[in-house]
Amino acid sequence: MPDIMSIGEMLVDFTAMHNMQDIEDASEADEKGDIFYKQNPGGAPANVAVMAAKLGVSSGFIGKMGLDMFGKYLRDTLSDAGVETKGVILDKNFSTTLAFVRKIGDGERDFVFYRKNSADLNLNYSEVNLKLIDSCKLLHFGALLLTSEPSKSAVINTVEYAKQQGKIISYDPNWRERLWESKEAAIKAMRSVIMYADVVKVSEAELQIITESANLLPAIAKLLGYGVKVVCITQGAKGCIIATKHGIERLPTFKVETVDTLGAGDSFLGAFLSRLVLSGKSMDEIEMEDLREFATYANACGALSSTKVGAIPAMPTHKEILALMEQGPVY
Repeated sequence: MPDIMSIGEMLVDFTAMHNMQDIEDASEADEKGDIFYKQNPGGAPANVAVMAAKLGVSSGFIGKMGLDMFGKYLRDTLSDAGVETKGVILDKNFSTTLAFVRKIGDGERDFVFYRKNSADLNLNYSEVNLKLIDSCKLLHFGALLLTSEPSKSAVINTVEYAKQQGKIISYDPNWRERLWESKEAAIKAMRSVIMYADVVKVSEAELQIITESANLLPAIAKLLGYGVKVVCITQGAKGCIIATKHGIERLPTFKVETVDTLGAGDSFLGAFLSRLVLSGKSMDEIEMEDLREFATYANACGALSSTKVGAIPAMPTHKEILALMEQGPVY
């Protein structure tokens, strides 16, 4: 049975691509509208599960997709990656969530979601295979199924169950403004589940939003005050910050030619969690030296995943990560 379980959304990302065979200048392509979208599997919790599996840690996914061409494609993607799919439900009554993604400059992306009454939002707690939770070591979840019921209760009840079973809990708020009815509702929901988490991965923007603090140190202190044991703050080309009650450390990343940052944070987290589980240590046993090792490996993984288009298709191998690490980080 899987050591890492992930619960949440899995969807199809349609990533904007310029047809450079016909048009040499990307800005001209924008003017002419000559853009096509490449289908890629995505969804942050699913990405984390796939990355862990690719790095040699058994993983599984719990979630619901439509019984349609997209849902079957996503389930097959998980199976092909070696991710346990006993927790995957394909429901004929709902459609699979779709997202259209376009880069808008400086690594930022614009998302358009087709998700109204979609399959993932209709996951019921009664459908969750709790046997998968019983046997795992770590449960990872995100916030996007907290936007409505019944998926909100399904996720929270599953996380509570895992916490009661003594599992390590990992949480990624994964802020997507357009999926919430309001920013206030998002902050309330994202903050409401922090108390369950042992590991929280956030971007700097998400850290500010979820803590309502513009200053880094007070924001980190707020998360640790909720009982979080490890805070991972991803900073893109600057690397990451690891924080615990024992200290804070910034770790630089590695030099690569960035093509697409979609899913890089998920790859980072999948790599980080894989090292955590492989260490065999409990959260109380893990020291800063361990976290430094986990995060350095995760930085290399996240950097490599940004060198190709898409989330899952861009995920590197363990061998590729080690090769990049040999070059040394950029300080």
